[in-house]
Amino acid sequence: MGNYLNPGNKAFQRTINSKIYVDKTGFIQYCNSVMDTAQEFICMSRPRRFGKSVTANMLAAYYDRECDSKELFQHFKIAFEESYLEHLNRYDVIFLNM
Repeated sequence: MGNYLNPGNKAFQRTINSKIYVDKTGFIQYCNSVMDTAQEFICMSRPRRFGKSVTANMLAAYYDRECDSKELFQHFKIAFEESYLEHLNRYDVIFLNM
């Protein structure tokens, strides 16, 4: 099985340690901008092998309240956004990867 509640940031850490990681943290900024609005429900659909799991791991690492991900994101685009620290590691995360 796996850890579905607050999975931590180890999966994202492993991804950014890879040589082929492309910064997709701009998606976090979009998610932060629609929180508490009518558009807060986001469907992230992409073709097969186009990074859905990587993006889900990134979101889990960013929002998961049971870990400290500040160092993981400090060099990426999201770290320079106004809402970066406001939402970083503040929420319970339920992670389902189907």
